[in-house]
Amino acid sequence: MSLGTASSWPGHGGRAAPLLARYGLPAEHPLIDFSANLNPLGPPPWLGDWLAGAADCLSRYPDPDDDRARRAIAEHEGVDPERVLVTAGGAEAIHLAAGLHAGGRALIVQPTFSEYARACAHYGLGVTSLALGGEAFTLDVDAAERAMGEAEVLFLCRPNNPTGTLTPRLAIERLLARGRETGTTLVVDEAFVDFTAQDERLTPLLREAPNLLLLRSLTKLYDLPGLRLGYLLGTPETVARLAARQLPWSVNALALALVEPLLADADYLSRTRSWLAEQRDLPERVRALGYAVAPSAANFLLLRGGRDAVEAEALFAFLLRRGLLARHTHNFPGLDGRWLRLALREGPDNARLLAALAAGRRP
Repeated sequence: MSLGTASSWPGHGGRAAPLLARYGLPAEHPLIDFSANLNPLGPPPWLGDWLAGAADCLSRYPDPDDDRARRAIAEHEGVDPERVLVTAGGAEAIHLAAGLHAGGRALIVQPTFSEYARACAHYGLGVTSLALGGEAFTLDVDAAERAMGEAEVLFLCRPNNPTGTLTPRLAIERLLARGRETGTTLVVDEAFVDFTAQDERLTPLLREAPNLLLLRSLTKLYDLPGLRLGYLLGTPETVARLAARQLPWSVNALALALVEPLLADADYLSRTRSWLAEQRDLPERVRALGYAVAPSAANFLLLRGGRDAVEAEALFAFLLRRGLLARHTHNFPGLDGRWLRLALREGPDNARLLAALAAGRRP
């Protein structure tokens, strides 16, 4: 089968139907989804009852003067409410950040989430890419500092999607210092920071770094991707400018009302941390099978599927036929389909994945 072009593959994880059709498999083919980096525990167990009692949220417009969601996030992050803007998922936060620099120049650290480039294209930003180096996907900080001289904004994902790698905090501090010299805003997407082994959030840097914007997602941690709920953190001045650009009522009333109970659910967070502690060795166990695996600080791993994209697609198809949906990498610059991304799931699912990878390993 022809590999096809990057545009012929689904642009995001969690889209099984076109891939099943691509390989001639029936729509009802049973699948375990390793392609979407979501919490496998599912939404909090109380959510169904909460939704049943929240119907009144839907019969009125979101109240622009109700700042309970923003205050709940501010308390959770230890910042002033004026530093918080609630958004319709991480995607809106990305587009708002890009729009703040419309018509300028952007630097994007690649391979990474395609939405940064898409947002830049939407707002007419010229884009320069900076590649992470080697199979460990490390950032060349010296090269980044040089490139920042020609950029109004730098987009960096930490931990990075799809590699799972984590740029050290000291490197971030260097980039922020350089950005103050060059007038460059550093946009750090922390959508997966809740899945790191230690607290890697860069929130404390906000006090000393006026050129830092942090993007967060609540839908990945709580397995609510259909809800669209995220937020960004920055200086009060920058947040006010972004709020002025935000579409009216972009965050629905149901999502806004859900912020407080989500952040208050300590038991759910505790169970998530326990799951992570039990399954965090999955990258090492995959590496022990003979696969090249990038160092991962996130709830997913990136493995090299073979010597080239043809072998990687053969492994992708092998897993799919065994009921395991991986994430292809045809639309990640620099990966070009040679790697597969796999989310961490619960123990039985991960054991099934390991068995399939062992069976599909080429000599």
